[in-house]
Amino acid sequence: MLTCHICGEEVLLAEDMKTHLLLSHLENDMRCPLCSLSGVSYDELCFHISSAHPEQQLTAQGVADFTPSSAVTDTGLTESQEPQTSQSCLAGGSCDPAGGATPTCASGLTTDSGRLQQNGTPESGCSSPSQTGPIPLTLISQSPETRPESVRQRQEDSDGFKSEHNKAKQKRLSSPRKEKLFSCPMCALVCSSCFILQEHVELHLEEQHSAEGAALEACSPAMTSPSSSHVSGEKRLECPMCSVVCSDSFSLQEHVELHLDHGTGSPGSDLQLATQLQQEEEQRRRQEEAQLEAEEFKKLQRQFGLDGRGGYRRQMERTMERAVAGGRMGPAEFHCKRAEMMESLASGVDDNRTRTQGVVTALYEYYQTECRDVAHVWLSADTDHYCSSAGDKGWGCGYRNFQMLVSCLHRIDMYLTCLQEKAVPSIPRVQGMIEEAWRGGLDPQGASHFNQRLQGTRAWIGATEIYSLLTSLGISARIIDFHQPTGPGDTHPRLFDWVKQYFCQPSRSSSRLPPRLIQTSLPPLYLQHQGHSRSIVGLEQKKNGNLCLLVLDPGSSASDTRKLMSRNTVSTAVRHVRKFPGSLKHKQYQVVAVQGVLTAEEKQRSILNSGMLCAERIP
Repeated sequence: MLTCHICGEEVLLAEDMKTHLLLSHLENDMRCPLCSLSGVSYDELCFHISSAHPEQQLTAQGVADFTPSSAVTDTGLTESQEPQTSQSCLAGGSCDPAGGATPTCASGLTTDSGRLQQNGTPESGCSSPSQTGPIPLTLISQSPETRPESVRQRQEDSDGFKSEHNKAKQKRLSSPRKEKLFSCPMCALVCSSCFILQEHVELHLEEQHSAEGAALEACSPAMTSPSSSHVSGEKRLECPMCSVVCSDSFSLQEHVELHLDHGTGSPGSDLQLATQLQQEEEQRRRQEEAQLEAEEFKKLQRQFGLDGRGGYRRQMERTMERAVAGGRMGPAEFHCKRAEMMESLASGVDDNRTRTQGVVTALYEYYQTECRDVAHVWLSADTDHYCSSAGDKGWGCGYRNFQMLVSCLHRIDMYLTCLQEKAVPSIPRVQGMIEEAWRGGLDPQGASHFNQRLQGTRAWIGATEIYSLLTSLGISARIIDFHQPTGPGDTHPRLFDWVKQYFCQPSRSSSRLPPRLIQTSLPPLYLQHQGHSRSIVGLEQKKNGNLCLLVLDPGSSASDTRKLMSRNTVSTAVRHVRKFPGSLKHKQYQVVAVQGVLTAEEKQRSILNSGMLCAERIP
């Protein structure tokens, strides 16, 4: 067990005693015995005495040098040779071998802050630190002439050591002051001066950075050169695309930009990459739009019969083949009907299998005896009804309405000169007549839409094709376009008013009131809307003023139409013929009206004007 001679504290180990003396006494209670300087470390006190009092003779009441360890610190002492001094010795008392105050020597204190020899023995020849108990110290009472040679040599070294740096330290230590303790952040050293701590930490940093630089040069000698070694404390940044190491962020940024510009690390610069991505997105969008447009076009082709599935003949044959396969038709009947169809196609005349004659006459007889609530009825000239057959079901309504119109024109003397054929043409023949009209210069836009071809297809036709066909025959016609609803609930009252004016034309010159039932010599009106067409053969006006169209529909079967001929079923069949304003709610309707015969000049003018067909818009 070791006992502190200053405060009497007992410790177990010698290392603990060293720490105790350093922290509790040497760093806090050291003072100069020759002046008022206090509160300094042991090294600073030694430096102060050797610098400020070099000629003074120290007695037993002076400073004792007690150095019991061996490792040199950055202040000039080793950690194991930190001085241990009793409180009585520092106060001026004497230390004897038994523990009392005894004079000691101070000649070991030189201007080099009391550095010790390698073996830990003071240069002044004081006792070894391996001795136990208090060490007797020798008084130095000699004059400068009688001092030992070692003492005089040290004094001379002290005189020559005074430099500008030491003068600053002497000035700082010449006045008494109290300083705090400063701990090194990189090791366990505790210093009483911030300047000493700063120098100590700088040594740490220099050793650390020189070690890092050596390791980096050893790892990548080809990447770095001595001239490119970084300054102490500077970070090394590695390129994310290669193994080059840069000294700062700006150099690294320039290096990476070279990668991008020359295409070594990416397909191009940011602008080029953005442009490329935009072009790819635009190309993908165009491909999707083109694919969608192609699909929609195919749907339209299929809907309007332009998908190459064949025309009237092919559809008729397939229908009869399915009937034979289903047992609804025998083989003999199939061959018989096929022969009749081929004969009709060869002659260009309709086989009249879907025709119903005397429809308008049956309506006239019905209104003579029935419908007492009707004020006025106007009927067209006698017209036959043509319904769709197995060969044109789903697409032949326009052709069937033209057959109804032609059946009526054959009964009007004015138009007989225009109709070279005395019979109603078949659907394939009507398709051929429209193609002839296109070749004659009529409706070039319509011809381009159908690619100049209708025969052998299931293409739908509309108001413009009917107009072109009538003009090619020398018959004057006009197209009236009811392009938007004109009444509540998307109805078209203006359409009904226009039809009334059309049928009332012959009776305008009469001053008398029109009779209740009138059958005119006017042909029926071709009525077209989206997806379907019908024929208007008359108009009735109720006593309350409401108007009702009388319409023949190609979609109605021949058996339903023939019910108009029977007195027992005519009342029920007329319900399907009547069309009130609430029944016509399509967004747009077009009407083709026949209004006379064209002269040669008028026909040529109509052909020239058909390059841009313009309908009469109402409203």
